Amino acid sequence: MAQGADPATPHGLRALGPVGLVLAGGISVQFGGALAVSLMPRAGALGVVTLRLAVAALVLMVICRPKLRGHSRADWGTVVVFGITMAAMNGLFYQSVARIPLGPAVTLEVLGPLILSVVASRRAVNLVWAGLALGGVFLLAGGGGGFRSLDPAGVAFALAAGAMWAAYIVFSARTGRRFPQADGLALAMVVAAVLFLPLGLIESGGKLLDPTTIALGSAVAVLSSVLPYTLELLALRRLPASTFAVLMSLEPAVASVAGFLVLSQTLSLTEALAITLVIAASMGAVRTQVGRGRAKNVGQP
Repeated sequence: MAQGADPATPHGLRALGPVGLVLAGGISVQFGGALAVSLMPRAGALGVVTLRLAVAALVLMVICRPKLRGHSRADWGTVVVFGITMAAMNGLFYQSVARIPLGPAVTLEVLGPLILSVVASRRAVNLVWAGLALGGVFLLAGGGGGFRSLDPAGVAFALAAGAMWAAYIVFSARTGRRFPQADGLALAMVVAAVLFLPLGLIESGGKLLDPTTIALGSAVAVLSSVLPYTLELLALRRLPASTFAVLMSLEPAVASVAGFLVLSQTLSLTEALAITLVIAASMGAVRTQVGRGRAKNVGQP
């Protein structure tokens, strides 16, 4: 087995490497987010979140079949906090995209992981990558001036979602270390679904039982929760939180590329420059991590 390989990670996914897992999860999230926005007129923002979490919890519990015995109080505490974090992150983000466009919402939300990368980093060079990514994020937002035309509540919800995203990164890593494979994620998803169910029922009621709504909600759950959360949890077993947080800055770039490929949306010169800055920051963070790992392995048999 290769040095540093995680035996709990399936072989096919292990071949992607931690960076590949994060990128695959990001692509899945963006397509799932676009589908979720189209579903909101049918089920409302809270209804979409309820469907997403409930279906994701069901799928993960069936696939993982996590053991309920043999866990310490600290293990369960971590799972509960992780579930609360996921519920809050999803609820706040969908409240945001119900008020402002998806691109600016993702751009604002990604500030949370970027701040985490600065706080968690123990190497000065990571501050450079975080600053470079932050510059790209603001270029995507029109140099910062674009935010003034957005709904203030939508901006506030996106920033709050970013804070929860940073907390999600921390507790996803802790959960991954305490539970095998995606067992902890499955249990945390149940916690999140139970917490959000009353809110979805109050807002949407019987609309959640419509077959088309259920089908679309299930697709959103797979694309936006099951796949990306599983991939990210596996990646965080092998990737520092600070590097993972900088990689999350790719989300606005992935959203822009998806808009070009799927919706034929063209990019301005400023947007292209912003994407270049964000990708450069992510590549720098990856190279720093790879170089650090090689240095640690020097002299090992």
